[in-house]
Amino acid sequence: MTDNLKCPKCGSEHVYPDGTLWVCPDCANEWNPEAEGQSDAGEGSSVIKDANGNVLVDGDSVTVVKDLKVKGSSLVVKSGTKVKNIRLVDATDGHNIACKITGIGAMNLKSEFVKKS
Repeated sequence: MTDNLKCPKCGSEHVYPDGTLWVCPDCANEWNPEAEGQSDAGEGSSVIKDANGNVLVDGDSVTVVKDLKVKGSSLVVKSGTKVKNIRLVDATDGHNIACKITGIGAMNLKSEFVKKS
């Protein structure tokens, strides 16, 4: 029935379909088996998406979609600011884009506030 489908997180064989996703009752992991084959960027690496759902990669150019206050400063990154050559980082605080913004300098951004250019 499941063609020996196992949970990619814990390896459990007790998985079941729920709409287009598969669910593991042991670890509560949900995944799409068709998308798993497309995102083989590496074990442990997560896919980072912009505000519109486009996948971001290192070196992309993005545009800020919302005015952002710079913490600890009176500066503001205005909506529409274009940021070139981004770097994706694993950050626990949600700021997963490292970049340099002209006039402000090096800073980290959250991917939910940018769109791919």
